[in-house]
Amino acid sequence: MDRIEGQIEERGHWGSKAEFLLAVAGNVIGLGNVWRFPYLCYKYGGGAFLIPYLVFVVTCGVPLFLLETAMGQYTQEGGITCWHRLCPLAEGIGYAGQLILLYSCMYYIVILAWALFYLIFSFSSQLPWASCDNTWNTDDCVNLAAKNLTLNRTTLINSTPAATEFWERRVLSLSGGIEEIGKINWEILLCLIAMWVICYFCIWKGVKSTGKVVYFTATFPYVMLLVLLIRGMTLPGALQGIVFYLYPEPARLFDPQVWLEAGAQILFSYSVSVGTLTVLASYNKYNNNCYRDSLWLCVLNSCTSLVAGFAVFSVLGFMAQEQGIPIAEVAESGPGLAFIAYPQAVAMMPLPQLWAVCFFIMIILLGLDTQFVSMEAVTTSVMDLCPMILRREGRREIFILLFCLICFLGQFIMVTEGGMYVFQLFDYYACSGACLLFLCVFESLAMGWVFGAERMFDVIEDMTNSRPNYIFMLCWKYLTPLVSVVSFVCSLVKYKPLTFNRWYVYPDWAYALGWLMALSSILLVPAWALGQLIVVKGSLKQRWLHLCSPDKNLPVPCKQRTQIQENTLITEMEVFVKCCKN
Repeated sequence: MDRIEGQIEERGHWGSKAEFLLAVAGNVIGLGNVWRFPYLCYKYGGGAFLIPYLVFVVTCGVPLFLLETAMGQYTQEGGITCWHRLCPLAEGIGYAGQLILLYSCMYYIVILAWALFYLIFSFSSQLPWASCDNTWNTDDCVNLAAKNLTLNRTTLINSTPAATEFWERRVLSLSGGIEEIGKINWEILLCLIAMWVICYFCIWKGVKSTGKVVYFTATFPYVMLLVLLIRGMTLPGALQGIVFYLYPEPARLFDPQVWLEAGAQILFSYSVSVGTLTVLASYNKYNNNCYRDSLWLCVLNSCTSLVAGFAVFSVLGFMAQEQGIPIAEVAESGPGLAFIAYPQAVAMMPLPQLWAVCFFIMIILLGLDTQFVSMEAVTTSVMDLCPMILRREGRREIFILLFCLICFLGQFIMVTEGGMYVFQLFDYYACSGACLLFLCVFESLAMGWVFGAERMFDVIEDMTNSRPNYIFMLCWKYLTPLVSVVSFVCSLVKYKPLTFNRWYVYPDWAYALGWLMALSSILLVPAWALGQLIVVKGSLKQRWLHLCSPDKNLPVPCKQRTQIQENTLITEMEVFVKCCKN
């Protein structure tokens, strides 16, 4: 046995505090900060949108961020086994979070492949999305970057911008629907292979390699963002774009959809409920000040989203002025912003290749962090489940290689002519805000009531030598589950079936597949709890108490140790008094 145990590799820790901070920052600050938050802000009330956004930051974002970080640091376990040690009844939350991460790994990296494809073409003497003279262009193509171009509204409606044709006809080779899968786009496939190779070598040695990579991947996007911000703010029309971005519309605060979008943005942006933060914090040393780290990382995340809005809308304001149309007609979110609107705006600037290269390098690095940290979270969680098998020399590398190959093979369909329709299914259903809200409800209930918010406060105080603000206890026990369950119910009531490009309606079997992916994570939580109650022996009360009890081998906080010692001393004194009387 000693010989076998000697072969098990140590779990390891971050080389320095900076590595942890950069890894978390790289994970939570991703594409959503650049292409989703600014669009939501303008669409749902401008500056007024910041009110529901901040409400969700205080009631859900920061409390859950701190909770998950503390859980990982305290247990030194991954996203599944930490629940087994803290609250076995809620272990299904860990499995559900890892399943959502698996879905995310399978589709998120496709965005990076598209961005790499654009980056390669950005070195062309003539940007291909700034011309209508290519083989993929149609007779309806119009080059909005052309000088002295005069277009009326009717011409714009009946034509297709060159950037849109490049995206749909060259990059995606878009088919008529999900029923028409078509052939594989080999160029995008090669870009996808390149991104998988990069991600593999970013995490193949665990925190030893990840901790070094994040020094570049987490910081350089800020350099690119600063460059693009300065360039955007110096463009004509930038001020109109900024005003359009932040102009407050207080009346929108009475629209429930505004609050739903704010809540979903916080969950995505803060990367809560899926176990990523738990895994990253599990590589910290026990006495790291996770309380202070969490607060500063949350501030950095939200500030980055706000600043990114200035960088994006200053450029969109310029583009709107150049075309002589309202900004609302050029504002986009998601892939529409990254691969149509922004490239189109870049084509109108002097030195367009330079700004295109800067933009797509930023997009790749923002997404790369999120992708390989998600992979690390899944890998660590599975390895912690089977340490005797997987934590041996050389086996981590083999396991990650198999994980990459499985995800890659599952993505083949996403690089076909009908792949974009499949991509949207994953994005809309498998990794939806409703799934995350559901996990938030049970996570806060399990830790706030079953494990105990007071006990968690003692744990954090023992690790950091500072007791958290009482507002966090209030959130874990009441506000977070209440806000999450209301948002979850509203999201189901407000549900609208997925459409693509506002005109394509998916067939019924595709919607069924989407709901199957969504329910696969949601149902894991009650299914696991019910299964454990059936499997564990004893009366119902005994089973319930057993499944709600934390691991006795967990570190005992100083405050609890003192209470135990006092109780022991009192018991011994009572026994001594009885003995004396006898």
